[in-house]
Amino acid sequence: MSGSGGGKKRGLTGEDQSLWDEIAKSIKPLPGRRTKTGREPEALAVEDQLSRGIEKRKRPLAVPPVKHRDPPPPPLAPIDRRLKSKLSRGSAGYDAKLDLHGYTQAEAKSRLLRFLETAQAREHALVLVITGKGTDKGKRSDDSWSNEGGVLKRQVPLWLSLPEFRALVIGFEEAAARHGGAGALYIRVRRRR
Repeated sequence: MSGSGGGKKRGLTGEDQSLWDEIAKSIKPLPGRRTKTGREPEALAVEDQLSRGIEKRKRPLAVPPVKHRDPPPPPLAPIDRRLKSKLSRGSAGYDAKLDLHGYTQAEAKSRLLRFLETAQAREHALVLVITGKGTDKGKRSDDSWSNEGGVLKRQVPLWLSLPEFRALVIGFEEAAARHGGAGALYIRVRRRR
C-alpha cells in the first residue's frame, strides 16, 4: 500500500472548478511568463487590482482578537428603602464613620480609599462619610475664591464610581438629617471575595 491512489482520476465538479478559477485569478504569474489566457501579466495585474478592490469592499472588516479582561464591576445600587427608613428613625446604625472636613481633595480621596479598605477588611456593612455641605454662593462674600460650595460633597460620589472604589462599594446615598443630611453619605461596603 503505497498511498498513490491507484484508482481512477476524477475531474473537478462544477463548484470545485469555479473555486479553483477564483484562486487561479488571484495568483500572480512569474515575470516574463504568459498565463493560460495568453495575456501579459501587466494587463492581468490591473484587472486583478480592480477585482481585489471590489472584493475588499465586500469582505467584512477583520475583528481584532478579544483581550481577556477582568469583568466590569457591577453597577452601584442605592440603599434599600427599608434600611434607609431605619437609619433615619435611629433603629439602625452604621458601623464606622469618616469625617473629611478640612482635607484637600487629594488627602480626602486617599483617606476615603484607606477607610473603605479597612471597613471591608473588618467586614463592615454600612459606613457614614461626612463630606460637609460646603458654603452657599450667596452666604460668604468676604472671600470670593471659596464660593464654589461643597467641593468634597460633589467629588466623593464621583470617586465612588471609579474602578478602585467599585471593588469596595456596593452603593451609596445621601444620609438622613440626623446623620448629616446633604453633607454626608451612607456607603454600603462590598464583602471581600
